[in-house]
Amino acid sequence: MVPPRRRFLVIGLDGGTFDLLDPLMAAGELPFLAGLAQKGLRAPLRSVFPPKTIPAWYSFATGLDPGSLGIFGFTEPNGGPGRSRLVQTFRPTEALWDVLSRQGVKVGVMNFPLKAGYPLHGFVVPGMLSEEPTTYPGDLLERLEAHLGERYARELPAYHDNERAAWLDIATAAVDQRGRAAEFLCKEFAPEFLFILFRETDRVEHQHWTELAGDGARIPADLLTFWRAVDASCRRADAAFRAGGGPCVTLVISDHGHGAVRSGFFTNRWLAERGYLVFKNGGTSWRRRAMSRMLVAADRFGPVRRLLKPVADRLHGGPKREWVSRMVAGEGSFEGMADRIDWERTTAFSYPIPEGIYVNRYNPALTPEKGDAIIQKIRRELLDYPEARIEVFRPSEIYRGQNFATAPSLLLRVDAMETELRMDFSYPAAMLRHRPGYFYGTGVHRMDGILLAGGEGVPAHREDDPLSLLDVAPTVLDGMGCPVPSGLAGRSFVDRLGSVPA
Repeated sequence: MVPPRRRFLVIGLDGGTFDLLDPLMAAGELPFLAGLAQKGLRAPLRSVFPPKTIPAWYSFATGLDPGSLGIFGFTEPNGGPGRSRLVQTFRPTEALWDVLSRQGVKVGVMNFPLKAGYPLHGFVVPGMLSEEPTTYPGDLLERLEAHLGERYARELPAYHDNERAAWLDIATAAVDQRGRAAEFLCKEFAPEFLFILFRETDRVEHQHWTELAGDGARIPADLLTFWRAVDASCRRADAAFRAGGGPCVTLVISDHGHGAVRSGFFTNRWLAERGYLVFKNGGTSWRRRAMSRMLVAADRFGPVRRLLKPVADRLHGGPKREWVSRMVAGEGSFEGMADRIDWERTTAFSYPIPEGIYVNRYNPALTPEKGDAIIQKIRRELLDYPEARIEVFRPSEIYRGQNFATAPSLLLRVDAMETELRMDFSYPAAMLRHRPGYFYGTGVHRMDGILLAGGEGVPAHREDDPLSLLDVAPTVLDGMGCPVPSGLAGRSFVDRLGSVPA
């Protein structure tokens, strides 16, 4: 007799990391997640590189790495130098729910970063890339909001310190709503596969990592309230999914980890210092150079530091605020400086992926041979850079796929990701080892996220060696009895999930 096919619930906690969850679980603050960790499979989950939300979640969904998808960040080149656009989507490549849908499995997709829903055997409620999501079926958003009695939660607004309470209230209400929405959608559609993404976790970690790191008992009350809401909403979604009947597996995963950001590396400034990036008129204005030096020096003094943060906070987060910033200090963004770059003499630059360095295809004298020689030289110089530990990769060295039309020539990782890579020209030196307190947020991504698995037949087991984010799609397909497409980058770990007796 063939064992019954298990249904799969996959909950995505964007930026989830055991460095944060372990202290909270130990303190009894996350009973649902702690139960999964104690009774089921627990393992680190290694992300793709760069470990960014879009390439990571798209790699999870498709089982293909960024080199196969041709997606390396939120944006991709679009036209001339200094121009980019949001990546269009992972399609026409199929996601795992597309494969399941074609096999007659009813599926649900909730809050995944898509611009619009599309027809499949089930439902899609897009998130993140769409302020007014077009659902599938087309009337689903209206029905969902009528049931909730409120607007479906969109992406969180920009953070400002003086709006902390209201911002965290919005984040907490949004994660609470995900659980209530899951209850409605499970009842309406009875999916056999359901994916739900909590984006708010990453946003909160970026902004408040310093307060979240360490002993769970010392985390401020408003942040504890948020994480309790995350746990409760996961439990609510799990209960709603299991109410559909039959054996189930719940996977809680993250697209990447999180940790402290301690310094900044301005890649284009480094390229300009060494003559790879050339300006027509000397580059950034004297106002920008003078202002940045003054701010970095002033930030070292406690009383001044406390004054700088609210001022910087007011200049962050919107077109009008950014305009005021440019008027005060001068232009510093790559897009704003693009017209000042001498593209016929520049040989390399970093844009639009901050982890990437690109050979300048707008330089008519740069043959493929010359470009390759320049990339080799840049690589040697970065590896020998004395002020930071820089790892340098060619795309062909880290990706299985070879879809490199929009790929950087080199990819960088600095100080095990404790140093944030930046493309702008805001500061006159490449390395900003003392990261000013007025910079946005205190957290940045790490490679290792989380995997928790529980349900019928799943044995209690802890692994210290990471599984791969790319392994999740073949595992779900395998576990649901669907053929795994050839060419996927990951491998099924369904054997670690045990089995349900016939």
